[in-house]
Amino acid sequence: MQIMKHQYLSVIYKCFTSLSLLSLWTGCIKNDIPYPIVDGSILSIEVEGQCDASGNASTQATINKNKRTVSLYIDDTSDLRKLRIKKLTVSNNAELIIDSAACNNYHKFPNGGFESLDDLVPSADTRVDFSQPVNFILRTYQDYAWTVSVEQVLNREIVLENQIGKAVIDDENRNVVIYVAEGQPLDKIKVSTFNLGGLNGTVLPDPTASETFDFSRPVELYVSMGYEEVGYKWTIFVYHAEGSTATTVNSFPMTKQLELWGDIQNGKIPVIEYKKMSDSNWQTLSSSAVNISGTSYTATINGLTPATNYQYRVSVDGMQGTTQNFTTTPATPLTDADFDNWHQNDKLWNPWSSSGNSFWDTGNRGATTVGNSNSVPTDDTCNGSGQAALLESKWIVLKFAAGNIFTGSYVKTTGTNGVLSFGREFSAFPTKLRVNYKCEVTEVNRCGDDDYEWLKGRPDTCHIYIALTDWDEPLEIRTRPSERQLFDKNESKVIAYGELLKGETVTTWTQVDIPLTYRYSKRTPRYILVVASASKYGDFFTGGEGTKLWIDNFELIYEKKRLA
Repeated sequence: MQIMKHQYLSVIYKCFTSLSLLSLWTGCIKNDIPYPIVDGSILSIEVEGQCDASGNASTQATINKNKRTVSLYIDDTSDLRKLRIKKLTVSNNAELIIDSAACNNYHKFPNGGFESLDDLVPSADTRVDFSQPVNFILRTYQDYAWTVSVEQVLNREIVLENQIGKAVIDDENRNVVIYVAEGQPLDKIKVSTFNLGGLNGTVLPDPTASETFDFSRPVELYVSMGYEEVGYKWTIFVYHAEGSTATTVNSFPMTKQLELWGDIQNGKIPVIEYKKMSDSNWQTLSSSAVNISGTSYTATINGLTPATNYQYRVSVDGMQGTTQNFTTTPATPLTDADFDNWHQNDKLWNPWSSSGNSFWDTGNRGATTVGNSNSVPTDDTCNGSGQAALLESKWIVLKFAAGNIFTGSYVKTTGTNGVLSFGREFSAFPTKLRVNYKCEVTEVNRCGDDDYEWLKGRPDTCHIYIALTDWDEPLEIRTRPSERQLFDKNESKVIAYGELLKGETVTTWTQVDIPLTYRYSKRTPRYILVVASASKYGDFFTGGEGTKLWIDNFELIYEKKRLA
């Protein structure tokens, strides 16, 4: 009996000890499992009166996922201070949190994305004050801060008979000052256009309603925007101008072009002359190359010689303007674009000579952490001499890697992901990128991002693109999904862009020109970016194993600039 009692107590003790230890152990457990990375992005947004930068056609908002910014324009039919959002879609059903100070009614603003106002309860209020950029938080497991900026396009235009220059508009004090030629009677001025309230605004009394209008004394008019029911009092002052009928001349030199613009007396036509500084004879620009709109003119002189000193002058009614000097920019070639120079360190191939400086780089450093280079030199060239670049998409032990080459540098590898520096300094104005290429396209069989699963079984796409930008510094590229930052061709800093997409096999060397479309004028590039990739969606680790792209002898072409 004593033995049984002892055994029983022993069992109880062991059980108690075990439970105590288990309790102690479990009490020390911490939740070390990280939250999943779930992106929170604005996918689309539409507002009342949305338009393009000119204020005319409707257009989509510009969304920069890397910087988490949205920018859009509205016309003069909507109040920027009480602007109704008609559509706002977000990724992954993210919770939507808006800056309360910007809301017309914060408590009635939806807390999630919506396809249209019909999807919301009748009491919802999506009006927001966009007179300043507005902050949004998109909340998933993490918070993603976004900024939405709205700019109102107010196309004001005032054109009087014999007007010189543009009207000076003082919004704060609601005053307008207009100058006309000395011989123009102030009490009998024909008014062609008086859109002080914008294209959709109202001016009362309307100066265009009568044959002439009396501006001999300050005139009080009542002006309302397209969305305003009440007009505000403005005072209009018209004075005689002194001096030349051509008041301003501005210029912007490029590689083979000069852009000119300025103000001029209404009804006058400027005569533009130009020459090389070393020449004695002037050339006259054709009048068809001069565009006149009211009291403004623009002109483009084409066919100039790069890196050359020139002169121009503008005359009106035989009165010769001051001679101005300018210098065209050099026709800068694309460095090492023949792809002849390579050197190898162990498994790593680099697209520059061992004694030279790098202008191009590849993603090879990331690939060689677990495999071999997938961007390599080849003797298979477009002209039978030198070397070319062979870019191949491969599955390299852990993930899919697209063969690629770009102007810039590979900075570092974080895990199996790369950090790159995109762009090289550049300040010329090419019009095309001439490329020689061939490719072998396979079906997409690898997908590293759920958003691209639909591509599986479809042909892969080889991709070559060029961009001219005025970034303040080279663009940092990060491929790690949780901190992904990629090049956005629609970013406002991209001055010009062109691309080649090829989703089918091309067995022989082919030469093609990629036109550069300039989206902005009077902006000088600071960087050039050229990228070639065997798989377009390689940044998302998506593509077809075995897709190959051969490239050789790239060349920048300088011709007449092409605007968007």
